[in-house]
Amino acid sequence: MTAIPYRTAPAPTTAMPKGIPYIVGNEAAERFSFYGMKTILMVFMTQFLLTSTGTPAYMTETEAREWGAWFVASAYFFPVIGAIVADALLGKYRTILLLSWLYCAGHLALALMDLPPAGLKATMEPKSWLMAGLFLIALGSGGIKPCVSAHVGDQFGETNKHLLTRVFGWFYFSINFGSFFSTLLTPWLLDRYGAAWAFGVPGILMAIATVVFWMGRHKFVHIPPRGMQFVQETFSGEGLVTIGKLVPIYAFVAVFWALYDQTGGAWVMQAQQLDRRFLGIDWMESQIQAINPLLILIFIPIASYVVFPLAGRVFRLTPIRKIGIGFFLTVAAFSISAMAEERIGAAQAQFRVSVDAAIARGEIDVARTIEALKDERLNAVASALAAASGMRDGVPAGQQPAPDMAAMAAALTQGGILVSQSGAVEHAAKPSISWQLLAYVVITAAEVLVSITCLEFSYTQAPPQMKSFIMSLYLLSVSAGNVIIALVNRFTQDASGNSTLVGAEYYWFFTKMMAVAAVVFIGVGLLYRPRDYMQAEAPAVPHPPGRPPE
Repeated sequence: MTAIPYRTAPAPTTAMPKGIPYIVGNEAAERFSFYGMKTILMVFMTQFLLTSTGTPAYMTETEAREWGAWFVASAYFFPVIGAIVADALLGKYRTILLLSWLYCAGHLALALMDLPPAGLKATMEPKSWLMAGLFLIALGSGGIKPCVSAHVGDQFGETNKHLLTRVFGWFYFSINFGSFFSTLLTPWLLDRYGAAWAFGVPGILMAIATVVFWMGRHKFVHIPPRGMQFVQETFSGEGLVTIGKLVPIYAFVAVFWALYDQTGGAWVMQAQQLDRRFLGIDWMESQIQAINPLLILIFIPIASYVVFPLAGRVFRLTPIRKIGIGFFLTVAAFSISAMAEERIGAAQAQFRVSVDAAIARGEIDVARTIEALKDERLNAVASALAAASGMRDGVPAGQQPAPDMAAMAAALTQGGILVSQSGAVEHAAKPSISWQLLAYVVITAAEVLVSITCLEFSYTQAPPQMKSFIMSLYLLSVSAGNVIIALVNRFTQDASGNSTLVGAEYYWFFTKMMAVAAVVFIGVGLLYRPRDYMQAEAPAVPHPPGRPPE
């Protein structure tokens, strides 16, 4: 029986390629998986991480921001390796399929963190399972990123390239469709059922995504790998000129990602200190991030069908100009978050007066305050208060160490809860979550202008033999942005693991960095000269007889 050959070039047609629904469906499920685990990562590390014996191993906010940043940086560094493997050795389809199974293994490792101590968790500390899981997810997710984006573009030729902008928009729509539901669901799973289900359900979705992608194998255009010819073409004159033109653009885009990706880090921690009651619901701090993909789902059609066409009547809205406008919107978004942090600081300073007075009078019921903090899911603060107060499990009251009053005051101020000996509960005032929601509106508009534009821009500016590699260089800008976050958090840590950029100072630091980058980018953008490349159309070139590659 003769196997059905794969098409190796786009058909000359004005219709939408038949393989697109399989790619978009795969991407929606895969993004549910990635953003689902990423959504809860900060909260898990600071509030739920334990040792194998069940004692707290919580990280400080600064340490968690650094870990999270290194994870995202790795996830966006491995695209370089994935692109080389795809373009030179295996082809995009087989690379995506292979690395997707590594991705599933990473979710399994994270789920194992929550097994009972007598189970597999006893063979390795949960923090080690965390490290292994994050590495496998970074390798799998990162490796397929440039391949999937370039695989979308490979389905189009000159005849239907007018559909490419719309498809990349819907491709991004599918990313945020999956992200929206996972951002709402996984925090709830973590809170109700623990890490095994919270990290395991996204892993199940990743397995489904892999199966969906495999089902579309005979619908896709499969661009064959080029072997050593890939290396020769990449580092040819044309290849080096392309890289040299795009790398300066990507360097500025890296600064954008250094701010944007903190919506999953610093902004989650900030949301803990805000009044999160909205639309009659008390939202978890991790769930606030769901506003971003929801806004994307709204903004993409508005931008594509209303804003961009209207703006085009006034001036030519080139990709470079879209990116530049997005940079300035990012400055505005982080300025809003910095102002929100200033209001949090003012509220905490006011609450600190009550805390100091209560400590001086000996009125605090530490045990009940700790329980109140745990009820608010502020486990790390509860542990810090217990340690500062000298409370030790199994140690008689008379033999416990003397309390550290300064550390107690700091923990109570951070937690914003104080229970007196009479049972009266006092809460710190909390600014409205509306501040952060407004910041999300602005930074999501910036994302539409920067991120979606860069996806299409990177594909069209890359010669046909370099599509995945150039896409990986763009994704490397995301990695570089997260390296900036990690290094800032690493080099501003004090001896206790907390940042010396206190409160709003942290946010204003990144805001100023983005403002400088946005201004300098104006000059760089004016010097850029675009050149579009598309895949050439040709009749299908069948593989030799035999079973096609899976």
